[in-house]
Amino acid sequence: MKPGQDLAEITAGIDRLYRDQQQGEGFLDAEGLIPVAVAPVESRSFGDYAEARDALAKLSETLDSAVDTQLRRDYLAEMIDSLDVLMDTFEGKPVGFAERLRRQIRVDITLVGDDILDAYRATIRNGLDELGYRDGDLAADIARWETDTIVPRDTVIVVLEDFLRQSRQRAAAMYDFSHEWIEPVGVTQKPFAAYCDYPGRQVLLNLDFPYTVYALKHLATHEAFPGHLVHLGLRERYVADGSMPLDGAQVVTSSASSALFEGIADNGMAFLDWLDTPGDQIAVALQRLRSALRCNAAWMMHEEKKSIEEIVPTIAAQGYQTPETVRGRLAFLHHDLRAPFIYAYWCGDMAVEKVWKEVPASERKRFWHYLYGTMHTPTTLARYWQ
Repeated sequence: MKPGQDLAEITAGIDRLYRDQQQGEGFLDAEGLIPVAVAPVESRSFGDYAEARDALAKLSETLDSAVDTQLRRDYLAEMIDSLDVLMDTFEGKPVGFAERLRRQIRVDITLVGDDILDAYRATIRNGLDELGYRDGDLAADIARWETDTIVPRDTVIVVLEDFLRQSRQRAAAMYDFSHEWIEPVGVTQKPFAAYCDYPGRQVLLNLDFPYTVYALKHLATHEAFPGHLVHLGLRERYVADGSMPLDGAQVVTSSASSALFEGIADNGMAFLDWLDTPGDQIAVALQRLRSALRCNAAWMMHEEKKSIEEIVPTIAAQGYQTPETVRGRLAFLHHDLRAPFIYAYWCGDMAVEKVWKEVPASERKRFWHYLYGTMHTPTTLARYWQ
């Protein structure tokens, strides 16, 4: 457990350095490097990032002797490397965007290819055909389907609350969280669509965006049951009883752990076996299409150096959304710490889904315990499950 405690204390020290140097007062600046910690961690005191790097280097040297499994050694090594490159960015050192993705998020994706995007479009087309949306133009059919399933703004919170109750009940087959609740609260002018405030037990829903009934179903599973609320609740429980090392208490932004944190949440409906209509299949494919396109938007901005004015019309057309919605969903791309984080959603979704679809029904409980109870990166999950 000592390396986990060391990593948690060093990470908390880096977070404190980062917060001390921030000038902004926005929502994302206030989150810092560690937006949530589900157990108290005593932060190391560092005068500068060089001292933090030295501490990480010393920790790295102990991994072979102090850690008893290869999975844990690999995970800690990837987290240490992601923190190293994060500090490079904090100090303004030149780091290419592809390197940030590879070392921080631990993915090799740059642009999501047309073959993947077109496969999502084919799934959407088939689902729309099955539901009778057959005007022939995919953009028009999606627009009509979304208009027919949109939830009025004044009832969005009520509908989300109902999905939260349903998902909590269904999640009991995985983990019984009937004792927990998270209150949906409407907000505006925030750099996100929805946000799990775990300490405050609130789901903040940005009412500036439109939501279909299927989008709200997805958000209920992503933010709460069996997504972030359940995941963080289990990590809090496991750290407290000593079955998870202390670093499992921390959510660390744009780090090696980020993709699995978001990927577990994005597979929530699949875990609950709640994809039971053509509309669900359309919604998942559309969500993944738009998530992949947001990755491409980040690449266009940070690697190709295109302006947001150039990016928005392209992404809006390819993802069948209004420019206003796309611009809002891309708001946090301007935040340097968060810039590569957008890849955590689509890449994490794919990393978890790739393994999940091969898990037989008889092994699901074991898989969930492994997934929720062990800290992972995309590479360690693929390498060590089974």
